[in-house]
Amino acid sequence: MLGTIGDTPLVELTRLAPGFDGRVFAKMERFNPGGSIKDRSARTMLMHALDSGALKPGLSVVIESSSGNLAIGMAQICRYHGLKFVCVVDSKTTTQNLAILKALQVTVEVVDEPDENGEFLPARLARVRELVAATPHAFWPDQYANPLNPLAHETTMREIAEALDHRVDYLFCATSTCGTLGGCAAYVRGQGMDTTVVAVDASGSVLFGQPPGRRLIPGYGAAVAPALLDLTAAQRVVHVTDLEAVVGCRRLSNREAILAGGSSGAVASALERMLPDIPAGSTCVLVFPDGGDRYLDTIYSDAWINRHFGEVSHLWKDTMAGATTC
Repeated sequence: MLGTIGDTPLVELTRLAPGFDGRVFAKMERFNPGGSIKDRSARTMLMHALDSGALKPGLSVVIESSSGNLAIGMAQICRYHGLKFVCVVDSKTTTQNLAILKALQVTVEVVDEPDENGEFLPARLARVRELVAATPHAFWPDQYANPLNPLAHETTMREIAEALDHRVDYLFCATSTCGTLGGCAAYVRGQGMDTTVVAVDASGSVLFGQPPGRRLIPGYGAAVAPALLDLTAAQRVVHVTDLEAVVGCRRLSNREAILAGGSSGAVASALERMLPDIPAGSTCVLVFPDGGDRYLDTIYSDAWINRHFGEVSHLWKDTMAGATTC
């Protein structure tokens, strides 16, 4: 099962950006066995530790912080290799992700007290440090600082580049730990590609100098700048609001029949924002980190949307030829 990680489909999106005189592709990371791009990071970090002897099956205890997707990626590897896994999540983690972790026999600790800005990551990290200090044979992969995290995504970019004969004009990546962004940018630089890398960040995230603010959608953005953050990795940064991410998801569903996760919707909205500045004939690639099946109670719930944003369905009910609406 773990051998199926990577080599995910790259599909052309012909209806997402009507009127755009160029090509748009999506790297569909939901097709990894754990359902997200985080399978790549989990495999690289944990398999390196197993191969080096830092992790010992039957003895070591993996402890990590995650908003959900990395937890699932690590859970399947730990379950296969007989490693105990303790994951610190928070109350924004979706019920679907929690159910998957339970099925994979993960010990889950839920942090439910945010900091003064409504952020959970600082509290999650503090709890991880406490657990590591108190647990014999603890191993913390530390996705926020581990250089193997971005290294995993040099392969992601290689797959994209080889599929398009290295002709990628714009690459859009959601940011959080900055593993995907850093790894893709490193490959672009190493290969001498003339690609504009666009970092898609959440409004209210501190990664690129914005003040911290309340965010509803997990999976991208951060309340603490990770050690992996390289401000030179991206040539452009687009900040996307929660509502724009929701609209991006719903438009992907209506126009392309893609049920996308929140960060994927944010990437789609970032493309729309930048279209006036993208030259005709350009090839754009959007990295879609996960699918929408774990967001059915939030992004795809009309009641949830109405509670947080009011009646906004007009923002995604298209009149384009052939489009249907929910």
